[in-house]
Amino acid sequence: MEHGFIAALTQLGVAAAQAEALFSQSSPRRCAPGEVLVAQHSHQNELFFVERGLCHAAYLTPQGKQFSKEFYWELDWVIGFEAWLAGTPSPFQLQALTEVQLRILPMSVLTQWRAERHPAHVTLLEQQLIYKERKERLMLLHSPSQRYALFCQDYPHLLRRLNDYQIAAYLGITHVSLSRIKARLRQN
Repeated sequence: MEHGFIAALTQLGVAAAQAEALFSQSSPRRCAPGEVLVAQHSHQNELFFVERGLCHAAYLTPQGKQFSKEFYWELDWVIGFEAWLAGTPSPFQLQALTEVQLRILPMSVLTQWRAERHPAHVTLLEQQLIYKERKERLMLLHSPSQRYALFCQDYPHLLRRLNDYQIAAYLGITHVSLSRIKARLRQN
């Protein structure tokens, strides 16, 4: 696990010696399926790196509905940028979907990178911006059937790890709509 964390840091532009020091500063955390890592309306004080498992970020409404923001899996960094940059509570909940092994750093590391204009900070922001624009394009320019086809194409490794409710929520449709889409695809 150490190797994946250090490799991910060096890919962000962190020097090898600093990556080793950050590994020593980090702490491991195991999470059970369903465990909430960051509650909606609470502050995220830690920077998470997913070593193993699958996490889900979702917006929860007072009426009990859940709107899927994104999924995080092996070698992903989990950062609530909006809340961190604005100094506000998290607008979404982060939860473990499977057993998860994390490596945790204090958010002060990200704050320091920002102050130093460190390449790691810029790279993390660029990655997040690219992801957000891709999801925006997916949601705005494609029909539900096209969204599902693109999800299957872009994330085949998630298809066997997520249930239809989770996939449908990510695509902005109901699980009934997803079931109909899948039935039409099987017929064709």
